[in-house]
Order: sequence, then C-alpha cells, then structure tokens
Amino acid sequence: MCVKPAPANHGITFRRIDLEGAPEIPALGNYVTDTSRGTTIEINGVRVSTIEHIMSALWTLGVDNAQIDIDAPETPIMDGSAKEYAAEIERVGVVEQEAEREYYTVTEEVSFSIPEKGVEVRLLPADKYDVDVAVDYNSKVLGKQQSHFAEGDNYRSEIAPCRTFVFLHEIMFLFNANLIKGGDVDNAIVVVEHPVTDEEVARLSALFNKKDIKVSGGYLNNLKLRFENEIARHKLLDILGDLALLGRRIRGKVVATRPGHFANTELVKKILAQ
Repeated sequence: MCVKPAPANHGITFRRIDLEGAPEIPALGNYVTDTSRGTTIEINGVRVSTIEHIMSALWTLGVDNAQIDIDAPETPIMDGSAKEYAAEIERVGVVEQEAEREYYTVTEEVSFSIPEKGVEVRLLPADKYDVDVAVDYNSKVLGKQQSHFAEGDNYRSEIAPCRTFVFLHEIMFLFNANLIKGGDVDNAIVVVEHPVTDEEVARLSALFNKKDIKVSGGYLNNLKLRFENEIARHKLLDILGDLALLGRRIRGKVVATRPGHFANTELVKKILAQ
C-alpha cells in the first residue's frame, strides 16, 4: 500500500492497482458494504477492507486529499494499530492546498442506536470536533472504559498506538470464518475471560504456530498493554476513521457508547442521506 498526494477537492480514494484498469473507490460511507471485524468499501465487486486505521490516521492528522494505491483487497494490519501510519504521515509532512475545507456543522442531534446491544452513537451541536467513547463488554478483565479526543490532542502518541482486540472465545470462530488468517498474537490484544486448560493452550500454539503461548493477567501471551484503557482508545481510533467516511470534517460532539463499525458507518450513511 502506498499513500500518495492528491489535488485539492479530490478527497481520499483507494485504487486497486492489482486489478485491470486500477479501479478506484472513494472513501465515503455510501460505499460501505461490510462491517464484520472492519470497514469495507466496494464498487462493482471491487473492494478494500479494514480501511478504518489508515483513514483514522490520515483524517485526524489533517489529510483531506490522498490517493491510496493498494495491490490487495485489505490494508496491512501491522501491529493492529495506526501507529506506523501516523508516524509516516508526520515524517513526510502535510502540505496546505489552495482550497477551503468543507465542514458538516451539526445543528441538531442525529444518532444511530441498537438498543438491544446497548450501542448508541450520537452527534450533537458543538463549536469544535470532540469525541467521547465509553465501552462495557460485561468483562471482568476489561471493566468499564472511557476515552476522549478533542481537536489539538496528540493523536500520534495517545490514540494511534492502540491495538485492536478480540476475546479468546471469538478466535476459533474468526479462523473458521477465514477472517483473521493473517493474524497472530502480536497484532491483537486477546482478552481471556475464563481459565484456559493446557489442552486449549496447546491448540492455540498450533493455531498460531507459536510455542510460547501463555495467559497472564487476563490476556494472551503475557501481552503488555500500552494504556490501561487501550480497548476504549482503540474504539476511539476506529470511530475517528469511520466518521471520516462522511467526506467532510465535523463541527460537533460525538458521544458513543459501545461503538462499532456498523453503528459508526450507519450514522455516516444517515447524515449523507439527509
């Protein structure tokens, strides 16, 4: 994947350079077709998956226009965060262009919710972009977590390094569904809610082709958290990327409870439809 500069008013687009004609997909909510474990955009059967991390880094660090050339149907997962993306964006720098930014100014509340799952994403009037995230998965390991972002906060150091996560009981399902074949225990936080038998540890070792699988402090492989609330911060990272699919910067406050890619992008589609 290579992120290239683009002219003013181009927006952010993904171009599948491995396919004939190098078809291009705008990074906009109207093209979201799948949100299982990541956000996928698609046009005429051409798709790019797991775009939320690169979108989060680009948009939050001030990039309005970019062409992303990619030779595969999914962006690189790397360590499960946006850390390397953010570092590279800051290393090469951002150039100001001769065009006025377009904003979506929130004048009245707009929201999307899934009450039976306790999911709600609200967008409220405010002078600046501000995002509050709260998560509660009824987990004795994670507990209740919160995270916050406001314009001017240090995205690269405080949000970008936060990795994706999965519960141990989900792993076998995901492997069987062919969703995390590129995953290993180094690019996702694996939360262990219940005691694990030696037999299960052996099975995981075979699954990940690793001999040193361990469980410590409620996490797989003795993984050290980068932040005490890294789970909530990763959900914040995700929602910043998903809401970028509005294609305009938001002047408003986001209040999100148990947000996920489906709820985030449904809110974007609702706004675009209006």
